[in-house]
This record gives sequence, structure tokens and C-alpha cells, in this order.
Amino acid sequence: MISLNVNGTLYNVNVDAATPLLWVLRDILGLTGTKYGCGIEVCGACTVLIDGQREHSCVFDVSSAAGKKITTIEGLSPDRSHPAQKAWIDHQVPQCGYCQPGMIMACAGAMQAGHHGTEILSEMKHICICGTYQRIKDAVVGL
Repeated sequence: MISLNVNGTLYNVNVDAATPLLWVLRDILGLTGTKYGCGIEVCGACTVLIDGQREHSCVFDVSSAAGKKITTIEGLSPDRSHPAQKAWIDHQVPQCGYCQPGMIMACAGAMQAGHHGTEILSEMKHICICGTYQRIKDAVVGL
């Protein structure tokens, strides 16, 4: 049994210790905002915050998350009031939206680390198939 603190709620899950956190979040806890993209830490669709640090949940073993504070897009704010979420909405960033939760979480993690604007943008190495990069840039530069 592995104990997880996800978005402020404690969960006990009975899974293999090597199971990627992504699959526990999606398949066991039903938190489907975190997406699967590539499975090799390249696209960023699976980004969550673990103790405030950006992590790719597709390769982060669930046992390594035990006892740590995990934040998914569902737990970032109760009403989309986080500055990153507001910037995404204000700049109408998403088209399909699939990769956007991971991008927002990466942005939020950079903000939590004290980074701003172009500094955040230079850290975001995500892939967006829709090509909304200019809107992403516009949203992040003002943060």
C-alpha cells in the first residue's frame, strides 16, 4: 500500500511501486487532467508538481511520490484563479487543449520557484501539436 497526498487529499493505493505516477493519477484516482503524451519526458503533457517541483509523471515511480505533496491541474486552484490559468484564458491559448494542463503546471512550478516572464518561457520545453506557441508566449511573458 502506498500513501499519496494528491491535491490535499490522502489516498492509499495498492499498486506496484514502479508504476508511473501518471497511471495512478488517471486510472486509479480518476484525475484525468494530467495527460499521456510521449512516455519519455519529452512532450511535457504529464507535468505535475511534486513538493512544488515540476516532474514528468509518466516516468516518476509512484513509490517516489509517497509522502510528498502532489499537485495536478485539478488541484492548482478551485476556480481557475491561478495566474497561469488566468493568463491561458485571457490569451485564449488552447486549441485542442490536450497538452495545456502540463504546460500550465510547468508554468506554475516556474512561478513558484520565483521565475517570471521570458525566464519561464525559456524553461518550457513542451510540444504542442496545434502550434499555439505564439499565444503561449503571449500568456507567459506577462507573468
